[in-house]
Amino acid sequence: GIEAFVNSAIELLEPTYRTKPSEDERFNADKAKAIATEILERELDATKVDADKQVEEWADFSDGFESLSKSIADKVKAKCREELHCPRHKILVHLAIGQRKDQGVSVISRCLWDNGTDNYASASYRNEAMWASCIVFGLYTE
Repeated sequence: GIEAFVNSAIELLEPTYRTKPSEDERFNADKAKAIATEILERELDATKVDADKQVEEWADFSDGFESLSKSIADKVKAKCREELHCPRHKILVHLAIGQRKDQGVSVISRCLWDNGTDNYASASYRNEAMWASCIVFGLYTE
């Protein structure tokens, strides 16, 4: 009946009481930065063909940038999850894309975390039409 279905669908795991990751499971900020840089360059260089059009029609292209930023963030997260081998870390990706038009931009982030187990990596990209800033957070979870 329904009880058999619920019991088969929910897998109960006992707590491990591990408060720190093992050495081979630590979040590697250098690798995360390399991954984010590679994906930013590959994905945004591919949009370079339309750079002039995007600058002229920036407001009209906002939906395109929203889907592009979500796509890039998802790719960074998936590749970090695959290559960093830190199963007990929650991977968060914050990506901002903006128009370059003779202005300066600073992207700053602040978090409350454990310096012994949590870390982050930051990567940036720019071309003549746009800039992008990607921050990858690795937060240890029990």
